[in-house]
Amino acid sequence: MAALNFRSNALIIAWFSRLLDVMLVASAGLLVFGWRFDWHVLPLPVAYGTLILVAGLLVLVVFPLFGVYDSWRARSLASPALRVLSAWMLVFVALLIGLVLAKEAETFSRLWLAQWWLLGGVALVASRLGVYFLLRRIRQRGLNYHAAVVVGCGVQARDLIERAATERWAGFNVVAVFCSNPQESVLAAQAVAPLDELLAYVSSHPVDEVWIAVPLDQSQQLKSVLEKLRFSTANVRFVPDLFGLFLINHGISQVMNVPMIDLTASPMTGANRIVKGIEDRVLALLILLAISPLLILIALGVKLTSPGPVFFRQTRQGWDGKPFTIYKFRSMRWQADAAGQVPQATRGDPRLTRLGGFLRRTSLDELPQFINVLQGRMSIVGPRPHAIEHNEAYKVQVDGYMLRHKVKPGITGWAQVNGWRGETDTLEKMQKRVEYDLYYIEHWSLGFDLKIIFLTLLRGFVHKNAY
Repeated sequence: MAALNFRSNALIIAWFSRLLDVMLVASAGLLVFGWRFDWHVLPLPVAYGTLILVAGLLVLVVFPLFGVYDSWRARSLASPALRVLSAWMLVFVALLIGLVLAKEAETFSRLWLAQWWLLGGVALVASRLGVYFLLRRIRQRGLNYHAAVVVGCGVQARDLIERAATERWAGFNVVAVFCSNPQESVLAAQAVAPLDELLAYVSSHPVDEVWIAVPLDQSQQLKSVLEKLRFSTANVRFVPDLFGLFLINHGISQVMNVPMIDLTASPMTGANRIVKGIEDRVLALLILLAISPLLILIALGVKLTSPGPVFFRQTRQGWDGKPFTIYKFRSMRWQADAAGQVPQATRGDPRLTRLGGFLRRTSLDELPQFINVLQGRMSIVGPRPHAIEHNEAYKVQVDGYMLRHKVKPGITGWAQVNGWRGETDTLEKMQKRVEYDLYYIEHWSLGFDLKIIFLTLLRGFVHKNAY
């Protein structure tokens, strides 16, 4: 059966995808309007039509920034769904902010807005999942495959070949393997040809991908392989053997127009940094306005029940390790810690005041940190900041510990909603917390942040490890 390939119509498909998204968003708004106000109210009022039109224009601008139209090949099911849902969330937040600033919020039905957002999100995600499963089905039938050639015969090459064979949904078929020394091959069931035959093969066969998978100590072969492929139109990808290295947000960057391989890098650059900043400032401001009466009551309670300041201030390390002052409601009797010593709170800690014990069990002592978020020193979601003294101790004991500082510290985080919060009285507990923190940094998205916020609200602020 002849291979099916969409690349010849890639431009048409890309524009069709953009127009489809606009149509889905507009259709969702129209359908909800009909359900909400009955169909006889149509045609659509000018205000509602204008808002839907603006949303469509924002979709055209914002969705590409989230990589919504990037290739899905070899990505997980969640990737396209989370990207489009995060982009739609940002579009809708921008619409709401615009309505508030223009003092037009009262013009629109809140129920219509909420239902439009929900139906629009469902439609956008459903379209992605439908296409995703369709492409997987097509590839399982042997269509729309990319022919791949592997250069290398070591462990890394073997891993690539096995993945391509078992993960058929990704749509890659390894058609040939070449190696500078086939006698040293670890590919027991795979025929390996000499590297000298690579040029003849790619010249006479349709090849979409060339994966160069050689150990770092043999990377000098790269120049020779590129020379052989100089007339080929295949995508050439270097897969360095980096097993054993601690990687986070690895990828490719352009620095001074020089391509560099990122081994450890922050995800908060470009559009990501803007999205994260908007998310933090908007939510922090709304939350502070909502909880301001509670903040006043807690502040009075702290002041009246024990001598000392209302707020506990401590220097912590933030983004890129820069120091900042964190705010909490004071929960302990006022005393200065010995230089270089910051003892963690323990269960039944005698330093806790009666009100302070309640604040810590319910996490209410953390509420002033929304001020830190407004200052730009913290995020609502991120790794919890530790005392500098604890950082100094753990950075030599836990691999990758300081990589937690690749993003702003947060009020809540992936580790916290998974139960890794409170006292870290064993090294294993800190290792698990760091493991979850690094997973968050590696997989950050607006949708992931919203999921963590939702889980924080769902599971509550009270936890057996909060004391």
